Amino acid sequence: MEVIGFLAISSLLWLIWQLVRAKQFNRFKQRIEKELKPQVIEAIIAELDESRSELLPNNECHQQASLFYWTQYKSRILHAALTKGVIDKSWLSDTGNLRNAQHLFHIERQYLP
Repeated sequence: MEVIGFLAISSLLWLIWQLVRAKQFNRFKQRIEKELKPQVIEAIIAELDESRSELLPNNECHQQASLFYWTQYKSRILHAALTKGVIDKSWLSDTGNLRNAQHLFHIERQYLP
């Protein structure tokens, strides 16, 4: 009887821990959408403006297509933020979101460039 009680309590604690981790992951995804997405958009527009030339006109249509591509999925937003220097790996470690970033890249790996 004690074994069944122990297993039940252990299972309940494990489920509670999984719920806490899921909530942390959802908050991380919301943070990407609220904080990083506007910064990534600014960085992309600035990069396209800087690289404008006769060969690469980077007109409004090209900017909209680039923004649509890079902001369509949260993993792409995070990838763009890392590659364009908006954030770095230490930001992920300092905020405690390194594991969440790895998990996001794993679940949305088919959307990464």
